[in-house]
This record gives sequence, structure tokens and C-alpha cells, in this order.
Amino acid sequence: MRNIGIAAHIDAGKTTTTERFLYYAGRIHRIGEIDEGTTQMDWMVQERERGITITSAATTVHWHDHRINIIDTPGHVDFTIEVERCLKVLDGAVIVLCAVGGVEPQTETVWRQADRYRIPRLAFINKLDRLGADFYRVVKMMAESFSQVPLPVQLPIGTEDEHEGVIDLVENVACVWQSDDLGATYETRPVPEDRRAEVEAYRHRLVDTLTTFDERLLEKYVGGEDITPDDLRAALRKGTLELTVVPVFCGSAFRNKGVQKLIDGVVDYLPSPLDVPPLAGTNPRTGEAETRKPDPKAPFSGLIFKLATDPHRGLLSYLRVYSGTVKAGEVVWSAPDMKRVRLAKLLMMHANRPEEVAGLSAGEIGAVIGLKESRTGQTLANLAHPIAYESIEIPEPVVFIAVEPSTRAEEEKLAATLEILALEDPTFRRKVDDETGQLILSGMGELHLDILIDRLKRDYKVGVHSGKPQVSYRETVTGKAAAEGRFVRQTGGAGHFAVIKLAVEPCADGNETKNEIKHGALPAEFVKAVEEGIRDSLEAGVLAGYEVTGTRVRILDGKFHEEDSHDVDFKVAAATAFRDAFLAAGPTFLEPLMELEIVAPEQYLGGILGDITARNGRILHIEPVKGHQIVRAEVPLANTFGYATALRSLTQGRATSSMQFKTFRPVDRETRVRLYPLFAETRQPAPPTA
Repeated sequence: MRNIGIAAHIDAGKTTTTERFLYYAGRIHRIGEIDEGTTQMDWMVQERERGITITSAATTVHWHDHRINIIDTPGHVDFTIEVERCLKVLDGAVIVLCAVGGVEPQTETVWRQADRYRIPRLAFINKLDRLGADFYRVVKMMAESFSQVPLPVQLPIGTEDEHEGVIDLVENVACVWQSDDLGATYETRPVPEDRRAEVEAYRHRLVDTLTTFDERLLEKYVGGEDITPDDLRAALRKGTLELTVVPVFCGSAFRNKGVQKLIDGVVDYLPSPLDVPPLAGTNPRTGEAETRKPDPKAPFSGLIFKLATDPHRGLLSYLRVYSGTVKAGEVVWSAPDMKRVRLAKLLMMHANRPEEVAGLSAGEIGAVIGLKESRTGQTLANLAHPIAYESIEIPEPVVFIAVEPSTRAEEEKLAATLEILALEDPTFRRKVDDETGQLILSGMGELHLDILIDRLKRDYKVGVHSGKPQVSYRETVTGKAAAEGRFVRQTGGAGHFAVIKLAVEPCADGNETKNEIKHGALPAEFVKAVEEGIRDSLEAGVLAGYEVTGTRVRILDGKFHEEDSHDVDFKVAAATAFRDAFLAAGPTFLEPLMELEIVAPEQYLGGILGDITARNGRILHIEPVKGHQIVRAEVPLANTFGYATALRSLTQGRATSSMQFKTFRPVDRETRVRLYPLFAETRQPAPPTA
């Protein structure tokens, strides 16, 4: 068994490659095409209309005597959570790279995600039939960008219009695909005479690299013995599983060339569940660390990594089983909340088409019906042997819009639908603005929110009006300051008394609260109330209602009264102290900065660069590639809305672009004043009165 994900930068050919996997493995009998809106894996209406993957889709194929569970993931940065939560539960990955674009921004993001979960991977350099394709340049880019050694196991036979097939360096043969049977068969030939010197050099490099960590291969090499293809495959598998090397395949999925050899590579080099180390977790009863081996006879445990709503079956909880076996109808623990839940039905998924099964065993990926309170990142475990695995890291949204129902009658329906969407997509947030009463939806980008609004209207038939996307800024401090907050009221009977002193200062990593009050000076319940007041203030912001980040809060001192002090008094005093200290510590705003990549014909370069400069952007890198220019720049998110449309106008529709979140950075003075007009005054703004 192999559990793999197919991931890449947008438009590198992930879904096209997955469709070929399904066709050649006999899962489907007609190849679906993205341009025609007929793919199996992109089944949502929005996916087929826009030609992009929005939600990850799972399926299973059989290749010879192996079963491969495949998850096709989105490439657009707005849906990066889909990649994150899938890589969390997969054993291996195929990273698809465009032979023209090479290592693009989202490729780097996906690679870092795979590094974080220590996932072995293969690389597939796709689109060798495209104008400007350059296999060797992409391999060089991989070597410069990533710590693992990219090791070609194939070389292309021709590129652009002359692309015919690949040279297999392991078998030392040429594979040429037939064009009259949709690439279902290929012919094996000797290596062409004019390529033998090049092939020999690359094969020598392959052997030389593998001998550095495979002693058995080194002994055969030093002893002058013949090195067989099986020897190379064993060494390549070892290096891939140890995250030392990345086997590099090539071809053109759209032209049906190279895909079968890639599937062979998945079986030969990527791990089975048995090759993966036991998964570490925590016993929710004792708090002690525990592990689970991928053994069907061990106690059952699994992780819910994705939720989806089926119009006929209700909520589907996608589950990776890490140990043991679970049967339909069984009652298990749900951790970390430790509730008993019943698994009504178990399913195997093929995109949006489920197949009911009696049970799921270690290593399998399926779905569960009947978990009404399911959440992404929950662990399911055997009643007698509970365990809780580490949850999934959810990125913070950077864009928001205000929405309202078109009629009063739609209000309840809208609230219920947003609840469903928030369950499916953890990066989508909603809240009601305390000052305006508006309903605010937050997401990962302009496209993300556009899709959400479209789904509300078309999939759930909810009438809504929405405003323009707005940037989700952050507030922070640039200096240090301390302040005292007092909440003292005497009303004749029991009064209110709380005094607390706080200090704020910059913090390199997120927010931090430190209790520096001498032991016993303030009762523990009041310290807890102070921490709650600080937490509420960090979430609500001080200047303009944006969340505070990069700030350390130190609780320095406090006073209380035996009879008149209450928890709520200290929450109020803490909020007052935090506001005053924050305003005195050089407050400012942070804005999201996006990394932008554009591929365009050379003649449009001047206009593109001028437009980036006008958007207050900064050019990072320009690289010419066979008549095209690849431009990388960083641009404030606020200046990127509508960029795709503007770029089409600038280049007559001949350029492509993509962007991803890079970091938060301090805003310029003009933006500071726009967001908080008191910054226009030369003096430090005084704290606003109650």
C-alpha cells in the first residue's frame, strides 16, 4: 500500500497527472480534461468553471499488486490548508514542477510543508512539451532551492514539439510513447547513439551519489561488480525514505508521456505505512507520551484530517487510520475532548463518490458518517487504549469582507450555512463586529472569499450582499512601556477593587504573557482573570480593532481587597493597563506582504515592472527563459486586489501570475494615519477616554 499526495504550484499539472494515474490504472475508462471540465478529481462546479483545484480529493487505484491511495491537492495559495492537512496524514508525495516555471513560490511552500512532516517525495518535471521547457534548468533550480539532492532517474527525449519520451537511467533504456492509444503503451529501445555519453555521465553521477549512503552499493562499486537496476532501486528507495535524495522523473501528463514510469516510481521509492516510524501521541488520561505502530492488530487509532458536507449523507469526516482496525457501528473515543462517538458508516472515497465498507485498517484512508461534532485534527481511538495525536496547524486569515443576508428571512439560513462552511474549512472565520454589528468573513485571499460567497449563493441557495475584500492588518508595538490599570468603585455596599500593573514590549514570535508577580501577592484566580483580560485585549486590538501580534505582556504587580475584589474587576483593570501601555509603546500596524510571480513574454516586461512599482512593490528577481521573463516581486496585499485582471489587460492575456503570503511587515506612515488618524499628530496619541 502507498498513501501519496500530488502537490505543486498552481497550473503545474497536478490534476492532469492524477487523471492519468486513474486512467492507466483502470480506475476510469475516459481521460478527463481540465479545459473541458470533465475531470474526476475536480468535481465541484467552481473547480470545473475556473479550471483550478479548490478542495483536496481522495481516491484509490491498483497498480500491479499494489494499492495506491491518492490525494490530489490544490495549488493556489488561498487553499494551502488543504495541502497542509493532507500532508499531515500521508506517507509520501509527488511534487509536480512545470518544465518552464521550475521551482515556483507555492512549490517552495509545499516543499517546506513536506519537510515539516518529514515526508519522502518524488519530483515529476511536467509539461516538457511546452514552449520554453528546460529539464536541466529545473533540476538546477531544485538543487539551489532545497536541501535534498535532486537525482534524475530519467532524462527527456526531446522537448517542446519534439518530446517523445524518456531515457530510464536505472534500466539504461529509452522509452518512447505511442500517440495513437492515449499513451497506454510505450516502446522500449536502446539508448540513442548520440545520447550515450550524456546518459553514461548522468548514470555515473546517480551511482556515485547513491554510494555515499548505501554501503552495499559502495562495496559492489569498489569491487568492480556489475550494478543491477535492482541494486539502484534499493539504494534509491533507501535514500528517498531517509530524505537524502529526491528521484526526479519527467514527461508530459497532458500528452500522455511518462506517467506509467512515475507510477512505477511511487511503488519503487515511496514508503508503505510499514516504512513509517510509529506515530507519537499523548495519553489523554495520564498525559504521558505514547506511540502506535501501523499494525492492524494493535489498538485502533486514527486522525480526522478533513471534513466535507454531502447533500445526501450529511457530514463526512475523512480519516487516516494509523493503527488497528475499526468496524462500522463501533463506539470509540474522540480526543482531546474524550467523548464517546459511534462510527455509523465507513466509506472509501473516489473524489465525491463514496463506496461503503465494513471496516478500515491501519494505513487506510477513508471517511466516517455519523460524527456530528467532528472537527479537523481530532483523534479517534480505541475505548480501552485512548491516544491523542498532534492537531493540524491552521494559518491565520489575511483578508476579510462584510456580508449581510439579502432579506431578514435569510438570516437563520445564512448562520447555519456559515457553520457548515467553517467546519469544512478551518481557515475560514466569521465574527460579528462589536461596533458596527456587521457580519465579517475572513479568509486566506481574494479568491478564497470569492469562492465562499459563490458557494453560499449557488450550492446553498442563500442570498447575500457582500462588500469589497479588506486587508486584515495586525497591531504591534515597537518599544517598551508600562502602565497601571485601576478599577475602583464604591457604591455603598460591596464595592469593586482591582489594581494591576503591566508592561508591554516587542516579541519575536507571536504573543507571550509572563506572570512576574511575586508568589502570593495576588491570588491565583485573580491572576487568571488578568490573563483573560490580556487575551481579550490581544484579540480585540487597541488602535483600530485588528488583532495584536508580536507583543510580550509582563504582569508586574497587583493589589486586591479581601472583600471588594472580584474576577471581573481584574479583567477590566488588565484591559485598561494593556491599552495604556500599548499606546505608550510606539504602536504601529503590520500589513500582509505577498510574494508575486509572473511569467510573461519579453515584450511586456516594461509595463509589468512599471505596474509593480506603482503598486508599491519591490522587484526581487528577473530571469529570462526562452522568450519569456519570470519576474518575482513582493507587493503589499492591499495593492494586489484585482491584479489578475490588470495583468491580463497589460499583456493581452498572455501572462500568468500567482501569489502567496510571505510575511507581515510594518506599514508606511500614510497607511498608519489612514488606519488610525491620531497618528497624524506629532505628539504621542493620548489614550482614548472611556
